[in-house]
Amino acid sequence: MVRAAVLPAVSAPLEITGIELPEPGPGQVRVALAAAGVCHSDLSLSDGTMRVPVPAVLGHEGAGTVVAVGEGVGHVAPGDGVVLNWAPSCGSCHACALGEVWLCANALNGAGAVHARRADDGSELHPGLNVAAFAEETVVPAGCVLPLPDGIPLTDAALLGCAVLTGYGAVHHSAKLREGETVAVFGAGGVGLAALQAARIAGASRIVAVDVSPQKEELARRAGATDYVVASENTAREIRALTGKQGVDAAIECVGRAATIRTAWESTRRGGRTTVVGIGGKDQQVTFNALELFHWGRTLSGCVYGNSDPARDLPVLAAHVREGRLDLSALVTERITLDGIPAAFDNMIAGRGGRALVVF
Repeated sequence: MVRAAVLPAVSAPLEITGIELPEPGPGQVRVALAAAGVCHSDLSLSDGTMRVPVPAVLGHEGAGTVVAVGEGVGHVAPGDGVVLNWAPSCGSCHACALGEVWLCANALNGAGAVHARRADDGSELHPGLNVAAFAEETVVPAGCVLPLPDGIPLTDAALLGCAVLTGYGAVHHSAKLREGETVAVFGAGGVGLAALQAARIAGASRIVAVDVSPQKEELARRAGATDYVVASENTAREIRALTGKQGVDAAIECVGRAATIRTAWESTRRGGRTTVVGIGGKDQQVTFNALELFHWGRTLSGCVYGNSDPARDLPVLAAHVREGRLDLSALVTERITLDGIPAAFDNMIAGRGGRALVVF
């Protein structure tokens, strides 16, 4: 038996309880978690913004040590450090054939599987976003584990599995930020802080961080922000004033609210680029008129998992970490236990802090 954070039903409180895991079958790997990040997507799963089968063990950003492997697994062995990949690509669907593995049609098929059983009543549990990282141990398909690159602390490596791949990818793969360009990052949570660091790595000349909380300014500046704007109805005007009334070349929206997406778009220059990373609900409707779309010539694009290929991008991120350009610990504002996850959810709802990291 291992302890885990279980979502019994949509919008129900998480329950920290014991679960029984099966031994790894063919093509499966059992991992003892070292750490798991508490991501806003976990909150979106719990409140029904994103739909997955329940009851489920949540958590999708994690790293740990291989305990056992099933038949046919050859790329990792017991004792190896690994990073969890919650969106493994199938390699055969239309998106994968195009090389767009982040849009794989089958990436989340595993979320409907029976992952474990509650220890108290034997009821079936699903694995959230495939990997069920809010647990002391997990059993996942082999495609959900990537070998830990050399020189990366195992605990900090958990952040590579979602926040860093997403934030870095939004800047480098989606917005394609170039050296000397200007950028605004909306939302200074875990993904936003990763995006700020990615913008600094890209050589942006001006990096504007935007958040509703004045208390996050120091955190954002430490991640690379050159300017900090407290979100208000004047945000777009303030950002344009910082850039010679032109607007930034690119905006990265990490919030997922209609008003924020619209503000991010208005903050860019004519011909600018807005990348939407935040996951909003169906009720969040963003409107534009045809004339402004023509006149401004801006680009608005969605971004899934940072448009990243984890197998390709993880070694790149690791090199940035080893060479001191990327500071994983700068994303973490709180280190907690499993029992602290409900409070971490409350902090996200209130807009407090960066990434909370569950350390096992």
